[in-house]
Amino acid sequence: MQDKRHQLGRNSEKLAASYLKQKGYEILQHNYRTRQGEIDIIARENHTIVFVEVKSRTSTQFGHAVQALTQKQKVRLSKTALTYLHINQLNNQSARFDVVAIQKDPKFGTDIRLIKNAFEFRLK
Repeated sequence: MQDKRHQLGRNSEKLAASYLKQKGYEILQHNYRTRQGEIDIIARENHTIVFVEVKSRTSTQFGHAVQALTQKQKVRLSKTALTYLHINQLNNQSARFDVVAIQKDPKFGTDIRLIKNAFEFRLK
């Protein structure tokens, strides 16, 4: 079960990176990790650093992939993003959070949605 889920995650992140490149994003880093957490993809669109969370689902039993980001995850992503900006001396750089939601359905195929500026930085 764990291997299947991890494989789905890896495949979804590759699909998301390819999709973002087609949309004009420059991929800077994959799977950025700190003690606070992990960011799936860090990219640049124009002059903005974009922290991308990839959410994927193989069924809608527990909702669409778009609905899968919790408040706790937003806080963790925010702290990790701030660490990235600080370490790379990008504190004055424009930044935002995007979500790539991938819904895989055997009947209808794969639906990819990009939600730009999906949420604001959250520290609580």
